[in-house]
Amino acid sequence: ASGFIGLPVAQALIRAGHIVYGLTRSQHKAKQLAAEEIIPIIGETSDPSTWLPMVATLDVIIDAVGGTNIRALSETLLNATAEAARKYRPAHAPKLTYIYSSGTWVHGDDRKNIVSDTTPLTSPPELVSWRLEQEQRVIHNDVLNGIVIRPALLYGRSGSHLALLFKGAYEGKVAWVGRPGGRYALIHCDDLADMYLLAAEKSVIAAGQIFDAANDFTESVDDLLQRLVVVSGAKGPFEYIEPSNLFEIALTTTSLVRPYLARSLLGWRPRKAGLVDHLHIYYSAWKASAGL
Repeated sequence: ASGFIGLPVAQALIRAGHIVYGLTRSQHKAKQLAAEEIIPIIGETSDPSTWLPMVATLDVIIDAVGGTNIRALSETLLNATAEAARKYRPAHAPKLTYIYSSGTWVHGDDRKNIVSDTTPLTSPPELVSWRLEQEQRVIHNDVLNGIVIRPALLYGRSGSHLALLFKGAYEGKVAWVGRPGGRYALIHCDDLADMYLLAAEKSVIAAGQIFDAANDFTESVDDLLQRLVVVSGAKGPFEYIEPSNLFEIALTTTSLVRPYLARSLLGWRPRKAGLVDHLHIYYSAWKASAGL
């Protein structure tokens, strides 16, 4: 609950009047959560035993565990939650909702074809290819109301993956993995949090669905890098570098995402300003979060 996705989601749920429990690993972060009116649970994601008995009375579990090497953990958490629901929830209780966080990278790299929530997935990057099976396990679980949300590349606040780009610019050089002509599907962390809130509140109609979480438009990576040179004062011109690992390959993904399902089914609308046009705000926010 203290992560880049988890904290804004928890805050959105709190603002909407819900009681929120948040998993965190440390006493320090537990105090930060408590200050946000989030009830902290100290534990490890790899050992859900600290909170599983609570599913007897909860409405929604949100899996916002970050990282790239979480394939086994994601399946374990889903199965453990389903088993706990069988064990602890009264027979008359409604189904527990389980919201799993995937990502739009599963659409794969495609600079020609527009994709949406319901487009078949055929060529995901190797880094996230396992998520296709996990998504299906979630939405077809017979014990839980499974929902999948696929965040696009996140921006805002401390920057998420873009923090790596901002750090390089701050140090004087804008160099990023990829090749000219790419476009990013993007979503601000606050707009993403609103989608989780709506999916949780409307879980009866959202169950079994997969939602792409992205702005209505993609943005040029070339424009982003050129604008960052100006905003940061780095030495230009910007340059592209070859990716050296699976994560960097995934970062080069162009997916022309045009999501519609959350808008039509949940009434969700992203509200935050785009990345390139307001980059000075987002770069300044990253600097402040980094203590610079």
